[in-house]
Amino acid sequence: MTMNSTPTAQRSLFDRLADMDERMLAVCLLAPAFIFISIIVVYPVATLVWNSFNDVRLLTGKPARFAGIENYLLVMSDAQFWRAVRNTLIIVFVTVPGALVCGLALAMLANMPFKSRGPIRLALLLPWAMPLAFVGLIFAWFFNSEYGVINDVLRRFGMQPQIWFNSGPLTLMAICIATIWKTSSFMALILLAGLQTIPKSLYEAAEVDGASHWRQFTDITLPLLVPSMLVALIFRTLTAIQSFDIPYSMPGPGEETQTLAMYIHMNAVDYLDLGYSSALAVVMFGLSMATTFVYLKYVRAEGK
Repeated sequence: MTMNSTPTAQRSLFDRLADMDERMLAVCLLAPAFIFISIIVVYPVATLVWNSFNDVRLLTGKPARFAGIENYLLVMSDAQFWRAVRNTLIIVFVTVPGALVCGLALAMLANMPFKSRGPIRLALLLPWAMPLAFVGLIFAWFFNSEYGVINDVLRRFGMQPQIWFNSGPLTLMAICIATIWKTSSFMALILLAGLQTIPKSLYEAAEVDGASHWRQFTDITLPLLVPSMLVALIFRTLTAIQSFDIPYSMPGPGEETQTLAMYIHMNAVDYLDLGYSSALAVVMFGLSMATTFVYLKYVRAEGK
């Protein structure tokens, strides 16, 4: 007797997927991605949170001890932590708007109708492609008090040269300048993509109505660039909160320019206090999530 139907055990995987309903098919297709994200994201974050509730000091040689919220209470009373938060917020509130303004200017320049815009757009990639630590070392040389370019320019204009890395405010200023130079190209690339989506017919209609270039910029360009700006601000703010490489490569006097990421690194790597450093990392993670929530709430409000 000839069997016309193939046994279930011998059916191919594609035949089985074809017989599934949409819900089961979605579960099967998303399961590998969910497992992968759980391994590289969920498990490390869960381990970090768990360590933050434990006293884990590798230098003492003692086993881990459950400490509850002791690490978080210590964080709230740690003056050095609040100093690191202050420095981090200064970098955020200076470099994020600065990178947005510079990035918008670069994007507008790259979007102008030049015959050969390729070199200009390629130049936007150079700062973004450089490693952060390399940028920090370059600007540390620029601001060097003895042979730096900045002091040489100040001398040529008859001004007094500065010892940049002997003062907390001056060091933070140098760090902010280096960060803006590094990150403005990233903002420019995102804003340039947003400029490409604006129909040219809007500008043509505005010119027919006699609108000036400034009115076209304020009434057409800026409103239509808001979604791209929000995306750029989310990524730039998150990276500013986690600033480490450039401040670490341009060290100031003592702890006056230490960022939150540098303080976490010091406790985790230098002191091997994994419990306290995990609590600090959870606090920084909370700041990043809160910032993202504020931006997304604004995006949702704009979309209504």
